[in-house]
Amino acid sequence: MQSARTIFSPAKNDGGARTTEAVRPFVHVLADSSDKLAGVCSALERQFTVAGERLDAEARLSQVPFAVVIRAELRDVGTIAAIKKRAGKLAKATKRIFLVEHSSHVGISQAYALGATLVLPGALNKSKLLAALADPAEPTSTASSDAPQPDDAVETAATAIASMFTAVTLGEPLDVDGTKEAGRRIADRITEHGLSEWLATVRRHHEGTYQHCLLVTGVAIDFGLSLGVGRTDLERLYSAAMFHDIGKAQIPLAILDKPGRLDTDERAMIEKHPAAGYEFLKDHEKISPEILDAVRHHHEYLDGSGYPDALCGESINDIVRILTISDIFAALIEHRHYKPMMPRTEAYNILCGMTGKLEKALVTSFKEVALTR
Repeated sequence: MQSARTIFSPAKNDGGARTTEAVRPFVHVLADSSDKLAGVCSALERQFTVAGERLDAEARLSQVPFAVVIRAELRDVGTIAAIKKRAGKLAKATKRIFLVEHSSHVGISQAYALGATLVLPGALNKSKLLAALADPAEPTSTASSDAPQPDDAVETAATAIASMFTAVTLGEPLDVDGTKEAGRRIADRITEHGLSEWLATVRRHHEGTYQHCLLVTGVAIDFGLSLGVGRTDLERLYSAAMFHDIGKAQIPLAILDKPGRLDTDERAMIEKHPAAGYEFLKDHEKISPEILDAVRHHHEYLDGSGYPDALCGESINDIVRILTISDIFAALIEHRHYKPMMPRTEAYNILCGMTGKLEKALVTSFKEVALTR
């Protein structure tokens, strides 16, 4: 296997003769393995001056590239940390193209959270990559019409969640304003197009934990709108929904997205996430006490059987009660590759059967959201 040294490839013309650096745009390639690095460099070296580095190598290049191409597994915390470490230099590049091999939009959202200007999903496609790099003056947002862009409400929200999880994982500051703004855009989207359109779009483009956060936020917003809550309370509600599972940021994805039933130890780890989320957020001046309360207590039940504090009755406030119903419903109707999607009617019937745990009047009011809105 190649070492983690820097690979430098001057551009070649079709006859194989070397050209000067000034003739061809300079592209910096980063990858998490030698094979990926060699593959991208090989695809580019005839048309660009290319320098490549493994992400586990010390950054050595000082020249500012016209473009950066990154091909790496974005579910790996070490990889994310390596990219973040280079963030200052990467930001100077006109184009930052991430090659995300998996079809999951989790990776796409993570790429945008790391500063991508364009994401090309799927296997390495030389023609698409060259087209994206072809004209230094062309904005990258038009380079690939089939690549999701972050200006859509769904991608904006998913990017905010990806950025939030990354910040927690790496111990960096949270972009609270950006997360709240993403929640506001979801509220605008649902007000204009309705809940069903939001649910269908999220299921189509996202999976696992990110899908769940987006579904919960959408359901909670629509529930709040149906109840006629004021603007301030609606903002608290969608902010609480966006942040409610932030404590899952340090739980391995293998457990979060495990196909099938969790064992006792895995369940115990999952049940730590409300308190962990509270600890992450409690000292942030832009997080209100109401949002903190919702993050910590969204798994509490009126009969005291919930966690982490076994609250009961009047100890559970209204925003928490709304969020809990939204959270349970979203978990039931979300799409997972290992289980069929539960019909909304069946999911609502399960809520109705949770007598004593959920506020009966709110469950009754939720029927319109669950079945008809």
